[in-house]
Amino acid sequence: MTDHNNNKLKRKIVKYFSANKKKAFNYKQIAAAIDADDTKSRNEIIRLLKILEKEGSIEELTPGKYMATYVSQFLEGRIQVTQRGIGYVLSEDGNTQDVLIERDGLNTALDGDMVKIHLYAGRQAERPSGEVIEIIKRNRMEFAGVVQLSATYAFVVPDDKRMYTDIYVPLPKLNKAKHGEKVLVKITEWTTEHKNPIGEITEVLGKPGTHHTEMHAIIAEFGFATRFPEAVEAESKKIPEKISADEIKKRKDFRETLTFTIDPEDAKDFDDAISFKPMPDGKWEVGVHIADVSHYVTEESKLDEEAYNRATSVYLVDRTIPMLPEKLSNGVCSLRPHEEKLTFSAVFVMNEKAEILNKWIGKTVIYSQRRFSYEEAQQRIETGEGDLAVELHLLNEMAKKLREKRFKSGAVNFETEEVKFKLDDQFKPMGIFKKVRKDAHKLIEEFMLLANRTVAQYVYELAEQKQKKTFVYRVHESPSEDKLRQFSAFAGRFGYRIQTNSQKAIAHSFNELLKEVEGKPEQNIIQSMAVRSMMKAYYTTKKTSHYGLAFDYYTHFTSPIRRYPDLMAHRLLFSYLHKGKSPSEAFYEEKCKHSSEREVQAADAERASVKYKQVEYIQQFIGEEFTGIISGVSEWGMYVEITDYKCEGMIRLTSLQDDYYEFDDGNMWLIGKRTKKIYQLGDAVQVKVKNADTTKRQIDLELAGIVHIRKYMDRNEKRKGKKKEEKQKKLKHKRRK
Repeated sequence: MTDHNNNKLKRKIVKYFSANKKKAFNYKQIAAAIDADDTKSRNEIIRLLKILEKEGSIEELTPGKYMATYVSQFLEGRIQVTQRGIGYVLSEDGNTQDVLIERDGLNTALDGDMVKIHLYAGRQAERPSGEVIEIIKRNRMEFAGVVQLSATYAFVVPDDKRMYTDIYVPLPKLNKAKHGEKVLVKITEWTTEHKNPIGEITEVLGKPGTHHTEMHAIIAEFGFATRFPEAVEAESKKIPEKISADEIKKRKDFRETLTFTIDPEDAKDFDDAISFKPMPDGKWEVGVHIADVSHYVTEESKLDEEAYNRATSVYLVDRTIPMLPEKLSNGVCSLRPHEEKLTFSAVFVMNEKAEILNKWIGKTVIYSQRRFSYEEAQQRIETGEGDLAVELHLLNEMAKKLREKRFKSGAVNFETEEVKFKLDDQFKPMGIFKKVRKDAHKLIEEFMLLANRTVAQYVYELAEQKQKKTFVYRVHESPSEDKLRQFSAFAGRFGYRIQTNSQKAIAHSFNELLKEVEGKPEQNIIQSMAVRSMMKAYYTTKKTSHYGLAFDYYTHFTSPIRRYPDLMAHRLLFSYLHKGKSPSEAFYEEKCKHSSEREVQAADAERASVKYKQVEYIQQFIGEEFTGIISGVSEWGMYVEITDYKCEGMIRLTSLQDDYYEFDDGNMWLIGKRTKKIYQLGDAVQVKVKNADTTKRQIDLELAGIVHIRKYMDRNEKRKGKKKEEKQKKLKHKRRK
């Protein structure tokens, strides 16, 4: 037997022990299990078992009987559970590979729980694995689901596909819920002795599939609350609306300076305002004024505790779930027009080239003279007509120059398409459209970026002069080589190229690509895949650069009404401006981590609400055909995005009748066993809408035709094809002679 075959056999043995860690086997059982039952292979297995024992991968329990070695190691981390009921734990130090937890090793752990695990992977295992031995902290205990009622008991089938078991509900704990109703159920008891958790119904949401029922279910599914605790509301009501003269004296007064806000038409929480004043010698003073939430929400108050728990406002299709009670978010803190407001500001003296000549940071009081919607501001920028048109034009020119400098420094222009709905008075979707970002949006964005960067740089440089200062940074790491390679290969299928020689080259080619795809059918999928190839931005006290923006220093300072990290940044900055001491980094790092996690949950909830409305909208087109692009492939089938409506549905593998298709996860495609036909990301297909289930937020599609597909050829076939081409060329050449 050759060395290659020996190594192959050895890998098979290791894999089998790894998959059966708690069982012992002799050489005969191993031979039968891995289909190596001839005499020569059996003898080799005996030899390899001795080698593996010496290496420490397996141990001999009794003569001739072996078992995978247990490594006595314990890790703590947050568990992620897939729809198949398999868990993955990433250790808290972030330095260890994800640990696989099989279903029988979860031991009641649920998605998002903080757990302690016993790691028992052998040295040769392909992936470390283990089992949960302790639940340190539950992520959540309340779930939305549908009641299944019998004569003596009830079960709630959870909506969340990552909740891998139904919840048993004793009849006295039904809370008047009826069979088939959607409810909120709270787990009250669950031990390893019970197959199912035991729970009680806390709220009846209503009939599945109806708007308010499903929206409340989404809010519950992602762990957000629609109501504030009574103590929090009571505390907010005590906050005075009138600003005292003493407080105004402590601040720089901008009430006489031209100030205005630009926000969405339906916005109520105005975080930021811009002030604009001409200076001598063609200079301009531009102020970025941010609601001073920290003046009203003090540390260790009930308001602060609730704001921290929520960590962010959540923007669903039909509503906002605010981080702060309405009196604060839409009233006292909101920078409404024709009202004096307390703000924390970054003020810049700039020239016409948008160069910063001077800057100041501190607490202020403002009076906004005008509230613009984005549409109103855009109209003035485009036509040059209307109130403050000259000022908006000048600010827009400065914003363009700031933006140009960012891109020259290596910023990436991520312009993902955002889906919006036109809803009737019953919240039924009447149309889907794409939100278009114009100059007015970009104007505000550039000045907010400038303020965020300036604040982060100020604190970091202050720390360099004296000692390290704890602060909340928003960081974005550069993409991994693997992800870049995958995206480059994907973009190559459409004829686009990505340069990977340097960070600037990557950013430049990304920007060129995103420009080139604009308006093309593949625009959305290319943009989505580009975003997926990037690392996720997060909050931390450890300062690193922001890759996407090409900033060495960056924080979130400009939205404290809706983001808790901004509120933390305000408190720390104010303390340092007044020579305050640096607080515990570990304390703030924990808060940063919590805020990052809640941000992800909010984004997931927002996507779920969009998906629900997309499914509801597509119900009217059942039986109709559309062109779509393959946006994902898996062992169950392929996901297709309907180009017209940006709705994603699934074509199940079982519905493809022309061949037996297998999922190749290495190449991320489905390949026909007989025909070698492949379906891969980016292929254009014709689909028919088969079903649209609002309760599952799921669209079922079937293949109706192929618009653009590729045929797979293995290396031998390619070689044969090339040889055939060369032979034909030679024959043609001879004939010419």
